[in-house]
Amino acid sequence: MTAVAGVDVGGGGIRVRIERDGTRRYGEEAAPVPRVNGRVDLDRLAARIIAVVERATAEPEHPLTAMAVGLTGLPGLVDDPERLWRALRAPLGLDTLVVAGDLVTTHVGALGFRPGAVVAAGTGVIALGTDLAGVWNQSDGWGHLLGDHGGGAWVGAQGLHAALRAHDGRVGGSAALLERMTARFGDPFDLVALMYEPGVAAHQLASFAPAVGDAARAGDPVARQIWAEAGRQLAHTAVAAAKGLDPVFSWGGRLFEASDLLMAEFQDAVRALAPGARFVPPHGTSADGALALARAAVAGEIRPRHPYLYVFSGPAVL
Repeated sequence: MTAVAGVDVGGGGIRVRIERDGTRRYGEEAAPVPRVNGRVDLDRLAARIIAVVERATAEPEHPLTAMAVGLTGLPGLVDDPERLWRALRAPLGLDTLVVAGDLVTTHVGALGFRPGAVVAAGTGVIALGTDLAGVWNQSDGWGHLLGDHGGGAWVGAQGLHAALRAHDGRVGGSAALLERMTARFGDPFDLVALMYEPGVAAHQLASFAPAVGDAARAGDPVARQIWAEAGRQLAHTAVAAAKGLDPVFSWGGRLFEASDLLMAEFQDAVRALAPGARFVPPHGTSADGALALARAAVAGEIRPRHPYLYVFSGPAVL
């Protein structure tokens, strides 16, 4: 009995796809990625992955043949990917583990194994342009303080900036966003205290993005401009990742659920920057891409590409 699992670990939580004999099961946990000293805490993350998998499957006694994990923060915030292998192998009965950046699993989920550029936008933003062979271009993915332009934390931050301008009576404020900020966070001083707690800012900023979307759909011009600019920022990130590839573009991540607010600007800006651009709607999510990688690992079709993709099988790293 062959069982494979795909796991997407993003800024908003863990999503699991388990496939056994043609039957799929799903699991999810909504919580920020655990961190220690700014890095992903792989031990705590492994425990959470195991818990989600066990809740998702009706037959926890049967081992998983292979698992692929698409992990936010890889590359950059993961010191030792093999640590996940050591933590997950015995509890889940794994023969093989693929650990990849969520930019890789989003790419595979969106385009299958087709070359092109895919921008992933959730809490943060990262794009990968690759043919899964010789071309591997990363764009953005630098975190909410240094980058992630156009992502959920960026949209939320821009919305809060406009709300606080309205609170102060400064130019560029939005009364609609101020009302929503107060409803979500309370007094501005409470908001400041929350945002400066260690390790929570990106998640809390992104939590305000839906309110910016509500205001935009209600006709608030400041909110609408924030989303339009998000689309343009995502376009710049995607085009930068497409260097050396045919101009095939796709997208992934929960921010694109607001496609009515940003997709037109995104595609128009991509076309302006990359004449001849072709758009392929995503075939699946990052979790679907992780599941596809796990299947490919069972077939022996996956090769490592550090620091974006690692394959563990047996006692040593491949």
